[in-house]
Amino acid sequence: MCGITGWVSFDRDLRASAETLDAMTQTMECRGPDDRGTWIEGPAALGHRRLAIIDLPGGRQPMTVETPDGNVALVYSGETYNYTELRAELTALGHEFRTDSDTEVVLHGYLEWGEELPERLNGMYAFAIWDGRADKLVMIRDRMGIKPFYFYETEDGVLFGSEPKAILANSLAARRVTLDGLRELFTFVKTPGHAVWDGMNEVVPGTIVTVDRQGLRQRAYWTLETKPHTDDQETTIAKVRELLDDIVRRQLVSDVPRCTLLSGGLDSSAMTAIAAEQLAGQETVRSFAVDFLGQAENFVADELRGTPDTPFVHDVAQASGTDHQDIVLDSNALADPEVRARVIRARDIPAGLGDMDASLYLLFKAIREHSTVALSGESADEVFGGYLQFFDEEARGAEAFPWLVSMGKHIGDDSDVIRPELTKRLDLEGYTADSYAEAVRDIERLEGESDFEYRMRRICYLHLTRFVRVLLDRKDRASMAVGLEVRVPFCDHRLVEYVYNTPWALKSFDGREKSLLREATADVLPTSVYDRVKSPYPSTQDPKYALALQEHAKDLLAKPSHRVFEIVDRERLSAAAHRETPQITQASRRGLERTLDLALWLDMYDPELVLD
Repeated sequence: MCGITGWVSFDRDLRASAETLDAMTQTMECRGPDDRGTWIEGPAALGHRRLAIIDLPGGRQPMTVETPDGNVALVYSGETYNYTELRAELTALGHEFRTDSDTEVVLHGYLEWGEELPERLNGMYAFAIWDGRADKLVMIRDRMGIKPFYFYETEDGVLFGSEPKAILANSLAARRVTLDGLRELFTFVKTPGHAVWDGMNEVVPGTIVTVDRQGLRQRAYWTLETKPHTDDQETTIAKVRELLDDIVRRQLVSDVPRCTLLSGGLDSSAMTAIAAEQLAGQETVRSFAVDFLGQAENFVADELRGTPDTPFVHDVAQASGTDHQDIVLDSNALADPEVRARVIRARDIPAGLGDMDASLYLLFKAIREHSTVALSGESADEVFGGYLQFFDEEARGAEAFPWLVSMGKHIGDDSDVIRPELTKRLDLEGYTADSYAEAVRDIERLEGESDFEYRMRRICYLHLTRFVRVLLDRKDRASMAVGLEVRVPFCDHRLVEYVYNTPWALKSFDGREKSLLREATADVLPTSVYDRVKSPYPSTQDPKYALALQEHAKDLLAKPSHRVFEIVDRERLSAAAHRETPQITQASRRGLERTLDLALWLDMYDPELVLD
């Protein structure tokens, strides 16, 4: 797991720009604290920061191979879980290896198969290859978008990086955000390829981007396809378990300390229990959970969260025999402006998820003191159908992103902090409607599929191609900001493809959420977790947190010339900052968090805002 960056400029020799490449590479230090490397040859410059996971001495990058027709160089971020099989196949084809790293396997795989390589990979990855034989750059991102990857076209080439900050370290990249960037920030629709920063793009998951002297081209090597599902219920459950066993086994491979993230929900509990079963007699699984000071004792159920996590966490830890630790956070830490700033620096944008972002960052920071690799239950809700909106008739029937319907009902909208005149120019409602129409345009309908099954297929597709990417990006940035690699077994493309094409009637055969996952792992789950109703990622209920937000907002209001008021309505902020704390709604709290995030982001990045 690492940070990559680079620059291709066909009109210059970049050996004279080593200092700029060093600056771009340095921004990735948090992603790769163990080592750094750069490589420049003519028009191509590659930079790499390494977090050593597999083959600690042998996996240094950039990694190159000399050929009679030119050098081929690679910078790689991520993990390839089937690299041992690929290595054996390549060895049989005559390739010789100097290291035991998956990086070298990927490089030789490109030499053998070219741009057909990613179709053979199982893993999470973002990598760039400079092919000196053809003077071209090839950028490839994993199917689900687990690893981030950005690029910025220039007059004579391209800049790229694991994160926007690497690109923004080059003076060729403008720090500009237009109305379209703000629309993306405030709508939670995750438009494929959109990077918020003007002129910058994401490499779309499952896509190859090629840059040569003729320009830039993009090609999808993987999409989520509709296929018939012919397995019966018993066979489907057995297949899900078979896949999970293989996935977890592959993702436990590591030359550094590993652990699991445990919330006491079905997803993380099943993953932890399978890991513990596979490592029994070899190693005790370490597990970590986040909790808030006093929350377990003073928990109040609401529409989203009916039970606190801690009792279920402890049931799993006891049943699976894990070496468990609760990471308990208080409101002061969650509201700390310095923590908020670190989260924004990790994301490069003001994401607006408030205490849930802060707690995730602090959880990962604490875990990093003990482990370098963690397995997460992220994305199981999207794969198996676990969210409220999958069962909400209003969300099911709406011609809109279903999570926005659910969020509007249960959390509220934080976009009302925007100045009224800017709200009109943004037209967030129209932007969201256009985005939804684009998102559902290419969903294939199975022949003979009922209207209801097709409707549920659409909801599943939207979660797997839009919603999950928001959470994967959040997870990656928060973890890599502290040098922790987080793996996501439920994002294995084989599992995603299989379960996506399972009819909704099978996904919810017992009338509950995630029926397939529950039954496939029933033998390793405590009864309490098997029976537990879905509960989202936890959020603090301590009123001191909201009070701290108000105090920070008052400090901001004392600076009337602050640039945040180009976006935020000052009177609405003042009303929220002076409201009696018990009267602060979820929407008001989110509005305060969003405003404070925006203010820090403007201070840290000083973007040019184009608001007309």
